[in-house]
Amino acid sequence: MVPRYARPEMTTIWEPESKYRIWFEIEAHATEKLGELGVVPKSAAKALWDWWATNPKIDVDAIDAIEAVTKHDVIAFLTWVAENVGDEARFMHQGMTSSDVLDTTLAVQLARSTDLLLADLDDLLGAIKRRAEEHKYTPTIGRSHGIHAEPVTFGLKLAQAYAEFDRCKTRLIAAREEIATCAISGAVGTFANIDPSVEEYVAEKLGLKPEPVSTQVIPRDRHAMYFATLAVIAGSIERLAVEVRHLQRTEVLEAEEFFSKGQKGSSAMPHKRNPILTENLTGQARMIRAYALPALENVALWHERDISHSSVERFIGPDATITLDFALARLTGVVDKLLVYPERMQANMDRMGGLIHSQRVLLALTQNGVSREDAYRLVQRNAMKVWESDGKLMLLDLLKQDEEVTAALTHEQLEERFDLDYHFKQVDTIFDRVFG
Repeated sequence: MVPRYARPEMTTIWEPESKYRIWFEIEAHATEKLGELGVVPKSAAKALWDWWATNPKIDVDAIDAIEAVTKHDVIAFLTWVAENVGDEARFMHQGMTSSDVLDTTLAVQLARSTDLLLADLDDLLGAIKRRAEEHKYTPTIGRSHGIHAEPVTFGLKLAQAYAEFDRCKTRLIAAREEIATCAISGAVGTFANIDPSVEEYVAEKLGLKPEPVSTQVIPRDRHAMYFATLAVIAGSIERLAVEVRHLQRTEVLEAEEFFSKGQKGSSAMPHKRNPILTENLTGQARMIRAYALPALENVALWHERDISHSSVERFIGPDATITLDFALARLTGVVDKLLVYPERMQANMDRMGGLIHSQRVLLALTQNGVSREDAYRLVQRNAMKVWESDGKLMLLDLLKQDEEVTAALTHEQLEERFDLDYHFKQVDTIFDRVFG
């Protein structure tokens, strides 16, 4: 975790004290249920909760000092609790194994992190929708292969982004459901020394579901799916970030990141206004995607359990969620404050002498008796003259002077094919599909 790219609410979930508090809750709830079953005295859970009610500060340093001797983090924690609670603490962890605590805690942390990420997505979707409606009919050029294609609206560009992030939200909801599972099944997952009802009780208290078959760990296909979902969201972040970066290029300059008073773009060139936020988002997206591969490789563990996944998850759990939380918030800010230049969009569309209307002329010729091959040839030979003139010539003028073209289409029919508004007749339909 890099503090520069972290927000406090998400970071808190992954702090050692938060982790130990979840550990305690798991142990105390399990002890409580074991007391109801008569496996341990009911007084054991009462002693734990009474101590907890004093809201003790988790002494992370003390636990670390114990772990330095035991070389086992869960044992170190249990030892520290026992030192504070007293004799009744010996009934903690009855029939449980370390993975019961560690895997269930990770599920809680990922579920809580996901709740924040879902809120982030809602904020982003709200910003995109507002700007899409603002620019619903702002004409701009659509590009394929980076080359002018046909007109679109800037609102449609943003509507596409909205639909994509709405799919991201749907996937993330499913990923949360997938990851929020509890395992309190004991060594090799057989429940030999602990009743399954304990797992059900702890799961209910923590807002999780019992893992159907946990061996000694929760199967890591769940985690692979979760981190893959975060990676897909990162890809969507980069897609929108790259679009903004392209639009901010000097020779395009149809939109740009907000540039605040006093901001500096370059240490050497005072004129610079660089797309630093979206470039940063591209880099963050690369990191988030990188965490998906080790999660996939964690799926193949030895037999009922090994710990080859453990060190990986200590990295990717906090790093992926903290980075994605930051990236979604940053992208929301970019969209919310994005500077949009409709006049420049129009000027760029007009730059190539009407070439963006070539398809409409092609179709009109075919509908008036010209073969598709001949229609393509007629339009292309005039279009190439405009292209090679760098837009100094006008396609409509050349078509009107082409006798083969005017043999099929009148000047009025040609002029109709250069109507910009024609391209936007289905904008309402698309917006209805996206925004309902």
